[in-house]
Amino acid sequence: MEKILEVTGLTKLYRNGRGASNISLTLERGDVVGLLGPNGSGKTTTMKAIVGLVHADSGTVKIFGHDVEEDFEKAMDRVGCLIEAPSLYEYMTAAANLRLASRYYPGVTKKRIEDVLKLVRLDKYKKDRVGRFSLGMKQRLGLALAFLSEPELLILDEPANGLDIEGIVEIREIILRLAREKNITFLISSHIAAEIEKTCSKVAVLHEGEMLSFDTMEDALARYPTLEDYYLDKVRNKRGPLVL
Repeated sequence: MEKILEVTGLTKLYRNGRGASNISLTLERGDVVGLLGPNGSGKTTTMKAIVGLVHADSGTVKIFGHDVEEDFEKAMDRVGCLIEAPSLYEYMTAAANLRLASRYYPGVTKKRIEDVLKLVRLDKYKKDRVGRFSLGMKQRLGLALAFLSEPELLILDEPANGLDIEGIVEIREIILRLAREKNITFLISSHIAAEIEKTCSKVAVLHEGEMLSFDTMEDALARYPTLEDYYLDKVRNKRGPLVL
């Protein structure tokens, strides 16, 4: 299988000692890989370091075979990402936000903008100002921006953030459909084990900046009843049993 993302020994630590340390994982075409861990476990730092939003202290990242440090533009050419809160112009409409972003992607057509608005169920609100949107609607628009250029690798930090139950299911179905039909590769993060279990083909457990495991979902669930059980076992083996 074609290697889409190769992360080797990636480390980024902040002055307070937090961050991510010695992260290594490989994503092949069509993989949906989940980074599972609580807030502060290093998920967002890992994603930021992968796409160059923060400079890694050590380690390497290759995307489509291109080293992010040495050939950033080629590495990122087919990548879409949504990390933390989406950057939106709240005084503009949803459609205007996408039109503005499309200037960076010469191949994006008016039809493509309409298509991604429908994909995230914002087509009925395309003429509404973003400042009036709920948190969930803003998250949907952020996802539309990530999808806009038809990327082959999508990196999504807590994509279900702010969404209601129906919205969470719809985003999951979009991810699975794009992976299945378009062979798009995904790296997503979440603190919800059940959502990673339903969405991902592989899972990496992060805890206090360390990656405790990286397995296929099939292997994880062959050994544990649920992904929650898998996660808890990895974390408890690392920190020891709770003392009451």
